[in-house]
Amino acid sequence: MKKTLILLLALFAILSLTACSEPVTQEHTPLSETSLVIGVTAGPHEEIMEKVKEIAARDGLAIDIKVFTDYVLPNIALAEGDLDINSFQHKPYLDNFKSERSLDLIEIANTVNFPMGIYSKDLTSLSDLKEGDSVALPNDPTNGARALILFESANLIKLADNVGVEATVLDIVENPLNLNFVELEASQLPRQLGEVDAAAINANYAIEHSYVPTEDSIFLEPSDAPWVNVIAVRTENKDDVVLDKLVTIYQSEEVRQFIVDRFQGSIIPGW
Repeated sequence: MKKTLILLLALFAILSLTACSEPVTQEHTPLSETSLVIGVTAGPHEEIMEKVKEIAARDGLAIDIKVFTDYVLPNIALAEGDLDINSFQHKPYLDNFKSERSLDLIEIANTVNFPMGIYSKDLTSLSDLKEGDSVALPNDPTNGARALILFESANLIKLADNVGVEATVLDIVENPLNLNFVELEASQLPRQLGEVDAAAINANYAIEHSYVPTEDSIFLEPSDAPWVNVIAVRTENKDDVVLDKLVTIYQSEEVRQFIVDRFQGSIIPGW
């Protein structure tokens, strides 16, 4: 009995000490002010970041660019700490991705707008589409919705009211040509273009495969479409000093002019 009482008192003491101790908090580690690891997708984002890297080097900031070929890994790598920053996506995609995967990421600045276009190997106009033709679009939620909004603006379909950036093929309420919509991974769409009659392709992937959106698309998003790309970081780093320096460089007149000269209106500065 006495041993039991001693054990109970000891346990009570341990619990009391635990309850009174301060909660353990993880200390925030700011990003380096002299070097950054930045993830981008291959193509225009890579080219633009190379220009940013060149300017940053003159200001004493070293940038290590990591190039990805899909839209999934850059956010995973950022969340896991393999990247300090990424620059490849628009805000609706970021919001949807971090919500689905419970990632603590946030946008800190606008970068560029890549107008999505409709492309075809054989057609020269949307009026050439026939009954039952196949039309491809990205299979991720936000770019898929963006493509459907593009198809609606081209008068190919009508979507249910108020679905906006959450639109899916199930929200198509009118399809006069009875088009067959094929959902594919965004980066594969240029490679699969010959297998369908037309496809909605993100500008960065179109450019990567030598298409000029303003010349080769048969229908293009308007220049003021609300799909501006962003720079994303882990939320804990959003106020780090080095980010102000990076954003100032990215949104400089020198980078703006590079974008205008290099991409000839196919990619538009978004700040």
